[in-house]
Amino acid sequence: MKIIIIGGVAGGATTAARIRRTDETAEIILLEKGKYISYANCGLPYYIGGVIEEREKLFVQTPKAFGLRFRVDVRVENEVIFIDKRKKTVTVRRVGEDTYEESYDRLVISTGAIPVRPPLPGIDSEGIFTLRNVADTDRIKTYVGEHLVRRAVVIGGGFIGLEMAENLHHLGAQVSIVEMGNQVMAPIDFSMASLVHQQLMSKGVNLYLEQAVASFERVGKELKVIFQNGESIVADLVILSIGVRPETTLARAAELTIGPAGGIAVNDYLQTSDESIYAIGDAIEFRHPITGQPWLNYLAGPANRQGRIVADNVLGAQIPYEGSIGTSIAKVFDLTVASTGLPAKRLKQLGISYVSSTTHSNSHAGYYPGALQMSLKITFDPTDGKLYGAQIVGYDGVDKRIDEMALVIKQGGTIYDLMRLEHAYAPPYSSAKDPVAIAGYVAENIITGKMKLVHWRELRDLRTENAYLLDVRTKDEFSVGSLSEAVNIPLDELRDRLQEIPRDQPIYVFCAVGLRGYLAYRILVQHGYTQVHNLSGGLKTYQAATAPIIIHDKEQFPLPAKPKAASVSESGEQPAALANIVRVDACGLQCPGPILKMKKAMDTLTPGEQVEIVSTDPGFARDAAAWCNSTGNRLVSQTSAAGKATITIEKGSPEACHLVSSCEGKGKTFIMFSDDLDKALATFVLANGATATGQKVTIFFTFWGLNVIKRLHKPAVEKDIFGKMFGMMLPAHSLKLKLSKMSMGGMGGKMMRYIMHRKGIDSLESLRTQALENGVEFIACQMSMDVMGVAREELLDEVTIGGVATYMERADNANVNLFI
Repeated sequence: MKIIIIGGVAGGATTAARIRRTDETAEIILLEKGKYISYANCGLPYYIGGVIEEREKLFVQTPKAFGLRFRVDVRVENEVIFIDKRKKTVTVRRVGEDTYEESYDRLVISTGAIPVRPPLPGIDSEGIFTLRNVADTDRIKTYVGEHLVRRAVVIGGGFIGLEMAENLHHLGAQVSIVEMGNQVMAPIDFSMASLVHQQLMSKGVNLYLEQAVASFERVGKELKVIFQNGESIVADLVILSIGVRPETTLARAAELTIGPAGGIAVNDYLQTSDESIYAIGDAIEFRHPITGQPWLNYLAGPANRQGRIVADNVLGAQIPYEGSIGTSIAKVFDLTVASTGLPAKRLKQLGISYVSSTTHSNSHAGYYPGALQMSLKITFDPTDGKLYGAQIVGYDGVDKRIDEMALVIKQGGTIYDLMRLEHAYAPPYSSAKDPVAIAGYVAENIITGKMKLVHWRELRDLRTENAYLLDVRTKDEFSVGSLSEAVNIPLDELRDRLQEIPRDQPIYVFCAVGLRGYLAYRILVQHGYTQVHNLSGGLKTYQAATAPIIIHDKEQFPLPAKPKAASVSESGEQPAALANIVRVDACGLQCPGPILKMKKAMDTLTPGEQVEIVSTDPGFARDAAAWCNSTGNRLVSQTSAAGKATITIEKGSPEACHLVSSCEGKGKTFIMFSDDLDKALATFVLANGATATGQKVTIFFTFWGLNVIKRLHKPAVEKDIFGKMFGMMLPAHSLKLKLSKMSMGGMGGKMMRYIMHRKGIDSLESLRTQALENGVEFIACQMSMDVMGVAREELLDEVTIGGVATYMERADNANVNLFI
């Protein structure tokens, strides 16, 4: 039997080798239009970046060695330009433009995919490249070697685009990624991609999301990348990683059936519409095992599997192909990002009912050195728990867990199978409760009704006046930052403070990663609370998904310098300055562990001494910086590598009070203690006047001043006996305020309002609205609210809640502080 294979990369070479291992008599011809076969396509970015130093390591086999070992007629630089399925021949063009025909009994098409290169103005300018094969790699490598590449732009935020961004950064370039979508890594959900966004920004990579490129322009030695909105960025090198499409030119010309997804249509045995012609790899479309719909899958693993199956079927077997669920993995700087099956956004698009949950677990036992956190999101059927998809972002052990997930999905398994998986456990490799098992346990809690979730989008869009946000982290964690209007009751105090939590409102519980939130949820529902939800993935997921994208220039965010070795004396001892640093290992601890350990170490130091904390908690660097700002300690340095953040902090000395002069801070603060109408009017007149000159103004409403910011129409609020008494005696809202003098039983206030109206002077309520529109900050004193029985629901929407520390921080930055 004479078999011709078109395409010698991945699937094509695998098919040829498998056929020979099965049949020594078959005549096999492998036709490849390029110079190389069986090369490591996925390793090309790492060769450009210098991680793979030797070009020869990219090649699994040379044409000569492959032909000799498998007795295959390998013909490189032989391009098939036409298939005549009636005559069973192919027309081949050699490099010298001469052509010839070759007959076949069976034909295998493995032509792969080609990069998308839209016809944009200037796209053929020097310095703009695509990356798909060795020839592309050589051109980019040569260009980088001959030109000074200080700024590089990658168009497209897919796997190849991010790998190129990392490797160009490794070469010393300032890298920008331009992506039409609102996230990088399209196969994963936004909440998981946002963790990748954080990693990219921490490395100084600029993200231009939801930006479409309109054109390119060569300006001297530079390239200008122009967006459709008119904005532009400058580059020395541009990599196009917009995507690929199946190479179906030959199949279309041969009138083989092309499927609805744009790939060559094949049956279960990978035959095309012509029974003598088979097709594999990136060029084909095949139905998805979960949806049953045809889809395109550009992955090397499935291509090699298809090659093995086709080899047997070409020789007479009838082995069906089961399809691919799209299991993929990529390295993005220190992170590993992996995906399998269907993400939530795809399920929603298809109209498939699903539930998702996010968990954050350590890669191995936290008490063993080097434990690193991974974030794991799964999607599953809300009734029977059938597993639809999984995504993991982490540092260590991601590959092992995503493969387990993929196996369960391909076997049609459920979240209960995740619980039943038996994991090898030893502290260096896993925990007694593996992250995969934890994901299953959480999913079971959801299906069985043991926990109701609220997802980050729902909480972000929530109208908080109708809800109670409960932060069950420790006080130290809460002091570093929380959600607006959240109330802090640490988990361990919750049972003793249940009387503080309303029973007639929805309660949204959250913690750092979701575990303590679940424990608080169970306490509340077992004490009769019925409207309780736990934030899926905790603050880690919420803060990542809602964090703004920050664009850095090279001066603001210099590329990291290579670390210098610490100097030592001839005796081998470190210098005194380094020896005095207290070193704390907080690796493996999840929040609040690192913060608490840092605070404990700082308490033992004297001013001027330093502590160096190493943590694997991804949010620790941000928390440490915020803690330093609020405590007067100095953040000396902050670095991250391989999933570990190293923070050095110097203990500050108590400082003498500094009086802010009129030449310095321009802020103004007012303490609104009174609820007299005339004093309230004066306060808002002064506040609006100050903001008109561009000054920052804060009004702190305390005790009787709370009456000035009450709603006109308030919801019914459950109060104790004292709260009800205060409510009866105090003004219900600002329209009920009286004058400080000449009140005359309320007549004075009405007269004042009448005169103001006649003379065209804005009312108190109008002045108050203007102040809010001008950016005046309204803060209600939490302690005063508690004492006087004023609930948050009774105050204006724009009011935030604070305490003495909040006011003092504003006062420190103001040069005028008034008590009214």
